[in-house]
Amino acid sequence: MSLLNPINIPLSLYIHMPWCVRKCPYCDFNSHAVPDGQLSMDLEQQYLTALVADFETQVEMAQGRLIHSVFIGGGTPSLISAQGYQWLFDQLKARLSFSDDCEITLEANPGTVEHDSFADYLSVGINRLSIGVQSFDTEHLQRLGRIHSAHNAMDAIQQARQAGFERVNVDLMHGLPSQTVEQALTDLKLAVEHGATHISWYQLTIEPNTVFFRTQPALPQDEILEQIQELGEAYLIANGFINYEVSAWRKAKPSAHNLNYWQFGDYLAIGAGAHGKVTRPDGVYRFQKTRLPKDYLAKVPAEHLQMKRIEADELPFEFMMNALRLNEGVAAELYQQRTGLDLNHLQMPLSKLRQKKLLLDDTSKIACTEQGHIFLNSVLESFL
Repeated sequence: MSLLNPINIPLSLYIHMPWCVRKCPYCDFNSHAVPDGQLSMDLEQQYLTALVADFETQVEMAQGRLIHSVFIGGGTPSLISAQGYQWLFDQLKARLSFSDDCEITLEANPGTVEHDSFADYLSVGINRLSIGVQSFDTEHLQRLGRIHSAHNAMDAIQQARQAGFERVNVDLMHGLPSQTVEQALTDLKLAVEHGATHISWYQLTIEPNTVFFRTQPALPQDEILEQIQELGEAYLIANGFINYEVSAWRKAKPSAHNLNYWQFGDYLAIGAGAHGKVTRPDGVYRFQKTRLPKDYLAKVPAEHLQMKRIEADELPFEFMMNALRLNEGVAAELYQQRTGLDLNHLQMPLSKLRQKKLLLDDTSKIACTEQGHIFLNSVLESFL
């Protein structure tokens, strides 16, 4: 393994806001219900102050790099006030510079409990929204435990565009309990018609440690799921959307932050349960923070960090697991730049996959064929 040069690797920042109004039955994210559905100003400021202290322990990991993208996830990050984000950004930028074109994404729910207007969030520097719609069908929303209505969802997308947001992602799930093909397609059509510029469209999966795992709902049969996938993809393509990643569709710009993940870039991470990845000359490291907000707030920042070096024999799978999600794949040279490993050592699995027509027969890039994307898990097993 050769020495790595982190200066050539893009750097992002993930910020986790752990609270939400109500925990959804399908959700396995690190989210925790807020009493009365609203954060007190005291708790908000306490948490924001802890984020800054957390960030200070990671500044040296930047190794002179700028922050090129920020993603604020949760939970429901829009429970935090725009004024709070302004204070937070000022504090972070005083410690590490953001690039001039830094993409800052805020996850927001289309319920009626949002803290501030979309225009307020735009005014403090947030320039991309990701709205957690999941469905425009009121019955499905109720089954998913969502607190918003179909009208709230449509209104939220329109309000975001009217406020001046040029980049609006809409999260949609398909394969919902008792969902028909027509209902799934209607969800896509409403997202497009109301102004989504990017759609994250993924199938509902039942995860451990969720209400749905303990009491599993009746999900659509495989043939219905296949029809939804086929007809949904055809609809999005016909409406000018490009499927650039397994579950991501863009009409204009892709998500710069998520691209950095998939291209095996680096990202700092602050907040309860946040996960980060950084490259040092001697290797690639992952780290995570303590999950519970009360524990996060109780610990000094240094105690949050649990660093783990990714071993050389794990790096091929780690890299491919991200890079092969992209339909275009990545330049072959990126492998050595991001892992410190020689791509020639993977010639045997790469050649076999190309012979099976699961990878493109192009040595300048690493990318799945259409067939390879269908059997992506099998492709990835070749790098274990």
